Amino acid sequence: MENNLDPSIDPVVRTRTKLMMMYFILFSVTMMFGGFISAYIVSSLGQYWVHLTPTTALWISNGLIIASSFSMFLSLKMMRSGNPSSSKLYLSITLALGLAFSFSQYSGWNDLAQIGSGWGTESNEEGLVAYSWNRINELVQSDAVYGVDYDVRINDTPLLYNADTKEFYAPNDPLMVRAITSDVIHITNSSASYIWALILIHLLHLTFGIIYVVVNLIRVSKGIINPGDTVRLRVLSTYWHFLGGLWLLLFFVLFL
Repeated sequence: MENNLDPSIDPVVRTRTKLMMMYFILFSVTMMFGGFISAYIVSSLGQYWVHLTPTTALWISNGLIIASSFSMFLSLKMMRSGNPSSSKLYLSITLALGLAFSFSQYSGWNDLAQIGSGWGTESNEEGLVAYSWNRINELVQSDAVYGVDYDVRINDTPLLYNADTKEFYAPNDPLMVRAITSDVIHITNSSASYIWALILIHLLHLTFGIIYVVVNLIRVSKGIINPGDTVRLRVLSTYWHFLGGLWLLLFFVLFL
């Protein structure tokens, strides 16, 4: 049976070392992710903010990542109980669910892009091109329904919107006397760079996670991971559960 670990190393020490390394990595990611989320929330205060309704595909993503976390748990449990074949089966299910999660992510963000949301570029008054998120002009001109697919808020209060004139009004202007559309267009989602960072971190860790599952599936098939040596599967399980929690947190911050 292949085993590329030094047999002279105490298995308990080896297990603790690998787990501590993973905990350190996850702690670092958590601190970075927490910093971006805090900056994102603070920067949204007092500004016009586009709030999107999550698509069906993104809701499905939640179910898929939770299901994959459960199958990962069962894979580790089966390996510890001395059943490598069942462990391999559940790990294969985890991979399939992870790939389905990736597809649902693509579909969800693509659905948002179809109504004028998502990433894009725009030029400022100096002619410089900058990335933007939830471009309000495209949302207004699209088939998106205000109040259903999206709304624009300030301090978490939705603005009033006249669908016929496509003008925005302040929440305290129920008669819609003074349009503030130009202000909304120029001061909307100025902290989009934080969203860029959050989603890129998420996608990066998703890619690593899928690769990590494939690598460990091969290790299980070769017997490198076995009932007597489950540390790699434990590390993978820890990472995968963290990945799922990261997405659910991101979903809550961006859409709820």
